[in-house]
Amino acid sequence: DDGGRAPLSRAAEKGHEAVVRLLFEQGADIEAKDTSGRAPLSCAAAGGHEAVVRLLLEQGADIEAKDTSDGGTPLWRAAKVLHEAVVRLLLKQGADIEAKDTGGRTPLSWAAKKGREAVVRLLLEQGAAIEAKDKDG
Repeated sequence: DDGGRAPLSRAAEKGHEAVVRLLFEQGADIEAKDTSGRAPLSCAAAGGHEAVVRLLLEQGADIEAKDTSDGGTPLWRAAKVLHEAVVRLLLKQGADIEAKDTGGRTPLSWAAKKGREAVVRLLLEQGAAIEAKDKDG
């Protein structure tokens, strides 16, 4: 599309589960990154589309795929935009709770910065390091 996204990334970003499924059936590359360096799983996580995130994981998407633009993982992206259900799902599937972006920020630091108590509480309950520091200290 005009934003440099493959059909799978666009469908994942918009939460179109049936379209994502159809694209898989036609051989779409589950790890193809868009021009921003984001894989379809990161697109779905950022959009808060729990069903699509689950489907992508079932199809073998890399739960730790880092975006080339900022180093964020799907969990980091879901926490940054405060999608509690997606954060919970990714943690349940084994996502690295301490994964850092290129600025050294963790999912917890983003959730705290954005002020979403429920996501902060969830991350703390799952063992996020409360003293983790970013590159600025």
